[in-house]
Amino acid sequence: MIHKIEQKLKEMLDEKRYIHSKNVLKAAIELGKNFNVDLEKIKIAALLHDCAKNLRDDELLIKAYKYGIIVDEIQKIQPFLLHGPVGAYLSKFEFGIDDEDVFNAIYYHTTGRKDMTTFEEIIYLADFISIDRNFEGVEEIRKKAFENFEEALLMSCNSTLTYVINRNLPIHPLTIEFRNWLLMKGGK
Repeated sequence: MIHKIEQKLKEMLDEKRYIHSKNVLKAAIELGKNFNVDLEKIKIAALLHDCAKNLRDDELLIKAYKYGIIVDEIQKIQPFLLHGPVGAYLSKFEFGIDDEDVFNAIYYHTTGRKDMTTFEEIIYLADFISIDRNFEGVEEIRKKAFENFEEALLMSCNSTLTYVINRNLPIHPLTIEFRNWLLMKGGK
């Protein structure tokens, strides 16, 4: 199964994005070992999390409407945010993965959401700390991910918010809800 996914991803993604997906796979396995999660499903979600990333904005919007995804105002002006939701549907219809954990992990890996499962959080954080990521603070978050997972999630969410604010872009409401939920459940 994993080999088939890798072969198809090589056709769908550019080299940089394919390497990123493989790096997220490695990070997700390491994080997943600390939790009672199905590592085979973690591998699938990690590999497929960005399967829609190389689609153009117009293609993301077309596929979102095709799959019945409700596109909000922020996604209309920032269609790249749709690569998670569209990727979740591609995992289902193009790769034949019919698993709710995998679907949700892919769907919400960019914005996060309140009440995320540990499975979803692993993919969210693995994407953030993969070895190909190189931005201020990533090393600290990588280290924290294996010391205090909840705190690392909050740090990654804060980093994302800072990035979005510094670029004067609108913040997706799911990300705000995710951060507030992390704070309320004690991820300080």
